[in-house]
Amino acid sequence: MREHARVDGDDGDKPVPETFGAECRTSIDGSHVTVYCHNPYPETDRVRLHIECDRWWDLDSDGAPVAAEPAMTVRLTGRCWKEVRSVWVSHER
Repeated sequence: MREHARVDGDDGDKPVPETFGAECRTSIDGSHVTVYCHNPYPETDRVRLHIECDRWWDLDSDGAPVAAEPAMTVRLTGRCWKEVRSVWVSHER
């Protein structure tokens, strides 16, 4: 008689993957930033664009929250006067 691996049917101890948060694609062209965020989930995701400029005198920016409704794609844009150092998008329920 051969032994078989035990398979438990109860997955109660495994974390359930979170089904929230739009997927965002970022594009930087010189000093201009464009981000497209698509929300495939049934809950609205409020996305915000954050831009950090490279020059010390160039103002960083935090955009206003934009509601990405379920199955919706939103476009976020911003810019620096000169070079862009970093870009990120924050998500909130």
